[in-house]
Amino acid sequence: MSKKKIVLAYSGGLDTSVILAWLKETYDADIIAFTADIGQKDELDGLEEKALKTGASKVYIDDLRQEFARDFIFPMFQAGALYEGQYLLGTSIARPLIAKRMVEIARAEGAFAIAHGATGKGNDQVRFELTAAALAPELEVIAPWRLDEFREKFPGRAEMIAYAESRGIPVKATAAKPYSTDRNLLHISFESGMLEDPWFDASAAANEDMYVLSVSPERAPDEPEYVELEFEKGNCVAINGEKLDPLGVMDKLNELGGKHGIGRVDMVENRFVGMKSRGVYETPGGTILFTAHRKMESLTMDREVMHLRDSLIPKYASLVYNGFWYSPERLAIQALVTESQKNVTGTVRLKLYKGNVIGAGVKSPVSLYNENIATMEADPTQSYDQKDATGFIRLNALRLKAAAGVMDLKGTGADG
Repeated sequence: MSKKKIVLAYSGGLDTSVILAWLKETYDADIIAFTADIGQKDELDGLEEKALKTGASKVYIDDLRQEFARDFIFPMFQAGALYEGQYLLGTSIARPLIAKRMVEIARAEGAFAIAHGATGKGNDQVRFELTAAALAPELEVIAPWRLDEFREKFPGRAEMIAYAESRGIPVKATAAKPYSTDRNLLHISFESGMLEDPWFDASAAANEDMYVLSVSPERAPDEPEYVELEFEKGNCVAINGEKLDPLGVMDKLNELGGKHGIGRVDMVENRFVGMKSRGVYETPGGTILFTAHRKMESLTMDREVMHLRDSLIPKYASLVYNGFWYSPERLAIQALVTESQKNVTGTVRLKLYKGNVIGAGVKSPVSLYNENIATMEADPTQSYDQKDATGFIRLNALRLKAAAGVMDLKGTGADG
């Protein structure tokens, strides 16, 4: 009789390596290790061999970079998503893709459960499990960090390291990097360790070796660089005249943004589980793309459509952050976003300089900007009669005048 199977989201780090071995022992199951290649670069080197040595019966390392860029990053950027005014959702948007592929593998392999190494204090546990609930509700989800028996066995990293050494698990645990990272095509994040002190200056020159994707603005080139992004229906399709697919766009913009020290964010954010946490992010290409897209919209999107879409940005960003990518409300908002992008076509020129993304021109064959109407000089088309503004202002002032009539001079309301 064949053993039960569990699909584990595997990174090769200390936590998931220990979890792989512990799951195998505890559940007497075959563990299928799954890693999504979503742009981690050299972090994937030797991963398959490591997983097999740790006890995995099978290993999947799937290249999902193109799907990540096309079906997750680009739709999210069309929506203008920005969490709490700063975070471009680099980790958040990757989780539903990883979980989606996990459940596909679980079904193909006949696994009864999926497992992950997310802690009970973070957002990722929610993102993985809500995706699984939406796509494969029949699967069990095993979250070792929420199990008493696992936490009792591993109260700290010392116990995990000892366990790994006793079983010959090839892991590297060191104090050289006292923080955790998460890297993908959109960004890299840093948290925990010394970053748990919100007064710690992560931008100080002494901490520069922490960063991976970008130089500091101080070390960026002293000369600005111009870049042109071409858009079709809200998606970037070319850079400096070179046609690129979504993956190519992200790779090129990451290179440019990193060179000029663009996209570093240090913030204290509100986790879905209720606590505040401090995170440092590098999102070089995403910052350029976000800025360019917004400038393209300013020229081509109808005012009321833009304001309606903008009113939904906090909701959309929260849905992504909190793990509701596959929820009916996110899909409904996305349909509105797609409709809003049908004329977001043209070219944006930007100047990149020492951490800044500066607008340097925008044009479109479907521009809604009419220089003849907007000019402060005489309108040759006579499309706008300035006298019309008198009645416009009078009508908009009517309710204010009516309110003023029942207010006293201090604005506290009429007596009696």
